[in-house]
Amino acid sequence: MRLEGDFGGCCYCFRECFIGGCFIERDPMKAAACLFIAVVAGNAVVGDVMAQPPVARKGPITDTYHGVKVSEDYRWLEDWSSGEVKEWSEKQNAYARSVLDNLPGVEAIRKRLTELESGASVHYHGMKTLESGGLLAIKNDPSKQQPMLVALKSVSDPGSTRVVVDPNAIDPTGSTTIDWFVPSPDGKLVAVSLSTGGDETGTVRVYEVGSGKARGEADVIPRAHGGTAGGGLAWLGDSSGFYYTRYPRAGERPAEDMNFYVQVYLHRLGEGTANDTYVIGKDFVRIAEIVLEMDPSGRWLLVSVQDGDGGEFEHHLMNPKGKWSKLDSFKDKVVEANFGKGNLFLVSRDGAPRGKILRIALGSDDAVHTAKDGVQIVGQGAGSVSTDFFGNTGVKASESRLYVLYQAGGPNELKVFDFDGKPMGDVPIPAVSAVDEIVTLDGDNVLIESQSFISPPAWYAYDAGKNELTRSKLFQTSPADFSKFEVVREFATSKDGTKVPVNIIRHMGLGMAIENGLRDGSKPRVVNAKDAKAGWELPAPTVLWGYGGYGVNQTPTFSPRRALFLEQGGVFAIANIRGGGEYGAEWHRSGNLTKKQNVFDDFHAAAQLLIDRGYTNRDRLAIMGGSNGGLLMGAVMTQHPDLCKAVVSSVGIYDMLRVELSPNGAFNITEFGTVKDKAQFEAIAAYSPYHHVKDGTRYPAVLMPVGMNDMRVDPMHSRKMIARLQAADPKGMFLMRTSMNAGHGIGSSLNERIELNVDVYGFLFDQLGVEYRAVTK
Repeated sequence: MRLEGDFGGCCYCFRECFIGGCFIERDPMKAAACLFIAVVAGNAVVGDVMAQPPVARKGPITDTYHGVKVSEDYRWLEDWSSGEVKEWSEKQNAYARSVLDNLPGVEAIRKRLTELESGASVHYHGMKTLESGGLLAIKNDPSKQQPMLVALKSVSDPGSTRVVVDPNAIDPTGSTTIDWFVPSPDGKLVAVSLSTGGDETGTVRVYEVGSGKARGEADVIPRAHGGTAGGGLAWLGDSSGFYYTRYPRAGERPAEDMNFYVQVYLHRLGEGTANDTYVIGKDFVRIAEIVLEMDPSGRWLLVSVQDGDGGEFEHHLMNPKGKWSKLDSFKDKVVEANFGKGNLFLVSRDGAPRGKILRIALGSDDAVHTAKDGVQIVGQGAGSVSTDFFGNTGVKASESRLYVLYQAGGPNELKVFDFDGKPMGDVPIPAVSAVDEIVTLDGDNVLIESQSFISPPAWYAYDAGKNELTRSKLFQTSPADFSKFEVVREFATSKDGTKVPVNIIRHMGLGMAIENGLRDGSKPRVVNAKDAKAGWELPAPTVLWGYGGYGVNQTPTFSPRRALFLEQGGVFAIANIRGGGEYGAEWHRSGNLTKKQNVFDDFHAAAQLLIDRGYTNRDRLAIMGGSNGGLLMGAVMTQHPDLCKAVVSSVGIYDMLRVELSPNGAFNITEFGTVKDKAQFEAIAAYSPYHHVKDGTRYPAVLMPVGMNDMRVDPMHSRKMIARLQAADPKGMFLMRTSMNAGHGIGSSLNERIELNVDVYGFLFDQLGVEYRAVTK
């Protein structure tokens, strides 16, 4: 049954049944058996598809930007305090539920997704060594709603694992999650940020590593972590206290500034937050994002600051005498700094858009430094140094070596140098893979976590002396069988001639048919092909994923959920489009601010590649993305409404003229630009998805998942975009799926993730003409 056009029937009450009870607090496998009853427009309805979504009234408003008048009808949907907005949103969700819950194969999809998500083995990540011996890590147990903080002796002894902090015990509803943790230098204590309901507002608590016991209220630090600006902590060398990021407290700032103006404070254990002292930050920009790091000796404090989300940084260093030095400014292009054996290593893109490495010898306790003191030890290479502001993974220093992580258009390479920059070879990581974490051990040996599109994450021990990489006992297994699938990297040609990598996960037999069809030319001869036994056919149902922003790298990542789609004969593709950092700063800069259109052109070219190569056609192609990737979906859909059959656009940004006015919007100005600047306004107005929906145009079916606790993207974007699409194309299918117990997707419970993906893949299968068939083992 293909659900599109006009429907007849009813709705489900999402507030009590979908979010509050059946799916979150009860077994998701039994949830669909629950009887949903709701009252919509005064009529009691049970079990059928609603005839139409609720109509949004029009309230015309006109703004003028640089002499240009811009009108819209749905400004009123921005006000979540309005009862009218809440009622409309609830009815929209009821309409979405009435469609999604009546899609064919939903129960079978739920069963298989639960097997895939819950059937994997445990996964350890966020690994940190303890000075007292052993390791701390986040353990993701698929049988639990939330990951736990655990201690273990080594990666070769998973049996030694014991729980230190368990959010599932703290909050049986599964709504509390660990944001981050930092162990004390002596290894006896660990500071942990915890947030609830996906809101990412973290409170720090201190626990004993040995017993898991929480220290008293005097060491509870509220509002130490936030959504976009994040948070961090660095212990004093003697473990008697710590520096931490502090968001404004009640009464200190106006309501609109409560998630800005982050500063650094010092807390001493047992003394209470009232006695905490200011350290630095009053002169930082309003949209400062801060990371803290103490050097291994416990004497030098590094405060790294990002100017919003745009990829510009400055670094402040406090010497052991307590004197601060400003190493660099935002325009100096130093993008990362890391301590190592009496040195500070800087990654600079000044004159080297793919990155070079500088070294500063820290020297005496009263030394004051600037980035100009840095001596270049590693010049720019063919790949781009892979930096991560909150992870600091680009450069890791062991006893006498530097491990430098590079980007090669998506996959990683890991190279080794001595402290003078002499090349020491490459670490033999798996082909077309990602290195997610590097943990230094004694001497020059390290632990490395790696994964690929078709191989689950695993921890490897690297022997520097032998140049050998050995998989440890900490590796994840999955019920998702990718043995019949392969990954190929092809290159699309964008509008301006730029070559754009596209990673294509496909069945091997399907791939052979594609290659055979192309042997005598660039156009496919095999227009239709089928292997009923293997379960694939051409043109194949295909999903293309993209992001393209903030310099974020789309690296090879294992996802058991993709197996659900591939098992049904699908093809899944991931495009490394501009706006990311896969080829360095130039790749990012050519896809932000006034050059954002390049991102959309790249993605369109990737989609066209899949069609031209014979993988799929318009009626069997879906596109998918979230957050900044939601903006991508909106722009591509409005610029090319006939490109694909379906769109899944999660927690997206659509009204680009007003995004900077949202509570979190200011952080995005350095990436998107501001309407206050004429040139930037003209670029933004040229692609803002909400403003380019045209009456009378037929658009692809759209599913927009939204989390009401989203601190990063205001859900008003989805409300306005859905209302505009429904008005422009009354016969189309436009669904806004709202979860009241989720945010931007970070920290969602296991059940929440399963139910979201039941809806996503049920929607995709229905739109792409896939009749779900059970997987035979």
